[in-house]
Amino acid sequence: MYDIEYMAITKSAKKALRSSKRKRVFNARKKDSVYKTVKKFKKLVAEKKVAEAEKMFPQVQKVLDKAAKTGYIKKNTASRKKARLSKMVVKAK
Repeated sequence: MYDIEYMAITKSAKKALRSSKRKRVFNARKKDSVYKTVKKFKKLVAEKKVAEAEKMFPQVQKVLDKAAKTGYIKKNTASRKKARLSKMVVKAK
């Protein structure tokens, strides 16, 4: 996205900027992973490929749990998403 260099003056501000950049990369990576995995799962359900979706569900759970563990999303949000996705599979059967 944008790579703006701010004029950090103090030593601690410079360090905070480095830290922030690093976290931004990790969060972008995590966001991409969650988004792509859930999207692929929903596509399988929409195409009525229930068996494949069931096989992929543990992977979706893993991605959401890791996102919650690292603080990208909250624990209850991950739980809610997993519940709704599993409900989609049951409905598609």
